[in-house]
Amino acid sequence: MITPADFARMLAHATAAADNHAYAEGDEGTLRFTTESQAEEFVIPNDDKDSKPTPAMMPTRRVSARPSTFASLDAQELPVVREYSAGGLIFDDAEHVAIIARHSRSGHLEWCLPKGHIEKGETPEQTAVREVHEETGILGEVVDSIATIDYWFTGTTQRVHKLVHHFVLRQIGGSLSVEGDPDHEAEDAIWVDFDDLDSVLSYPNERKIAWLYARKHKKHI
Repeated sequence: MITPADFARMLAHATAAADNHAYAEGDEGTLRFTTESQAEEFVIPNDDKDSKPTPAMMPTRRVSARPSTFASLDAQELPVVREYSAGGLIFDDAEHVAIIARHSRSGHLEWCLPKGHIEKGETPEQTAVREVHEETGILGEVVDSIATIDYWFTGTTQRVHKLVHHFVLRQIGGSLSVEGDPDHEAEDAIWVDFDDLDSVLSYPNERKIAWLYARKHKKHI
């Protein structure tokens, strides 16, 4: 006979197991070699989508909570596809970094590092150079690698496992512009001080990319 105490222990164990599974398999981004895992979007206080975006429109820090619901069984049954992207930190001679403003899948404005899909026949480094140029107007060359962000998200017909390779690039030409973005996803491109990235970038994993670069090169952030 199962007592109320036994039932409580069974329920607690099942809830913990399901919660761990949801956290491991949910729509979260993580660095490949860490256990950090957070899915984030920012809601800007200004609903005027036509106004020019600025970092001041963004909250200084995202408050994120661990998922509290069970993993969707329907989502687990969807076919899985893999996508690969590349981008990163593009520096000018004054140690400014070019970032872009874009709208997320839910329509919220976010500030992020330039990046995009790896096309057939491209290396990740070639993709990083092309995508940075398309989204910011800045032509760069890859001088170092940083890390890869690994995350999942769920669409209506499939689950996507995505890897985003991040590199360090140095400007060798071009000027800030989003006119060359063929997908028209970038709303604006700006230069920011490297030291300000931690308070401007919308996603913690991209802030972690900046932190990893700073640690490697003994810079403050």
